[in-house]
Amino acid sequence: MPDFTAISPDTLIGMVAERALGLPGFAVIAIDGADAADPMRVATSVAERLRAHGCPADTISLHDFVRPASVRLEYDRDSEFTYRTGWFDYAALNREVLEPLRNEGRYLPALWNERADRSARARIRTAPAGTVLLLAGPMLLGRGLDFDLTVALRMSEGALRRRTDEHELFTVAGLLEYQRGRTEEPDILAAWDHPDRPAVRVR
Repeated sequence: MPDFTAISPDTLIGMVAERALGLPGFAVIAIDGADAADPMRVATSVAERLRAHGCPADTISLHDFVRPASVRLEYDRDSEFTYRTGWFDYAALNREVLEPLRNEGRYLPALWNERADRSARARIRTAPAGTVLLLAGPMLLGRGLDFDLTVALRMSEGALRRRTDEHELFTVAGLLEYQRGRTEEPDILAAWDHPDRPAVRVR
């Protein structure tokens, strides 16, 4: 198995963007990472780099495909099991984003407003030819989603606990269990305990 190589954050962004530019047709890239890893920031940086190269790109947050609070909190407000298995609507992500993008060149950028706990009421977007969508959020891999490129921002338990808001610490156990049980290996694995000086392993 390849060793990790220390790189700069900007080099990682460039690496992902370069791989993305080589993907044919409509492409979907997963940036898998806990909220503490801020995967949306990485996705946004890659999208900006792609646009600078003339490639249409957009970002989608998994938190815009969260399940309603009545479902998420039905049994226990602080259940790591519910967080790991029922918090996010991965099936809706496939139904509203991946499949229509590839089949029709359209996608829904958001399904549910997590803060207001109601429909996001987002308009369907038409994707220009060659669009790259970057999906960012926790526990994306191993959900049966057909990504063209996968990036995982891996954090240790200590780093997760240090960087996770106190009221969300219950999610750490779920994230660690997910990491232990995940069978799908990312194309690019980034050690992300120190985002200012990551290390990567590429396959």
